[in-house]
Amino acid sequence: MNATSSELSPTLAPLDGRRNFRDQVADALRAALIAGDLKPGEVYSAPALAARFGVSATPVREAMLDLVREGLVDTMPNKGFRVTEVSERQLDEYTQIRELIEIPVLAGLAETADRAALEALRPQAQEIVDAAAKGDLIAYLEADRRFHLALLALAGNEHLVTVVDDLRKRSRLFGLQELAAAGRLESSGREHLELLDALIAGDAAAVQACMSHHLAHVRTLWAKRQ
Repeated sequence: MNATSSELSPTLAPLDGRRNFRDQVADALRAALIAGDLKPGEVYSAPALAARFGVSATPVREAMLDLVREGLVDTMPNKGFRVTEVSERQLDEYTQIRELIEIPVLAGLAETADRAALEALRPQAQEIVDAAAKGDLIAYLEADRRFHLALLALAGNEHLVTVVDDLRKRSRLFGLQELAAAGRLESSGREHLELLDALIAGDAAAVQACMSHHLAHVRTLWAKRQ
């Protein structure tokens, strides 16, 4: 069925004009899709989304076309955009690829990364915890994304960062709402500080264990199906 602007999650706040509308809308929609605020199978019209953001329909349509190219939504002629379904198998495959990439890369960083560069990421890791404490899922997801991609960037491989970013966009972390409601999201957020501490300590085994545990949560607790 079609979703009107009044049915959208309150986490989709009106835009503030500090960046161009298309980029802001695209970022907000990606976060909402990943968090499950925009539901699989639902059709959303550009005018309804535009009304929610307080902008014209044009940047919304442009942003949604970006999401079409990323496989997050499909176009529905004369109706709008439908959020694509993500199967359990797809979630398993995305997590498996992330495990193959991120665990060994981060374990290697424990031995090679500059400690000052790692410590500089502590404020980003704390942002995740702070967003969790507030129950702000969109801020949580954005801070989580920035932190993980910044860590991977220290390996010096831009293509690797792009691949992981794409895998994250294609995931659906439905379980975050339940974790926040149960007061467990902050504990999950602190995993990022633990990972950073292990990296700074140069403990590759601890980094591997932390990241394995974290990705297991992403697939089980975070991506629990609704």
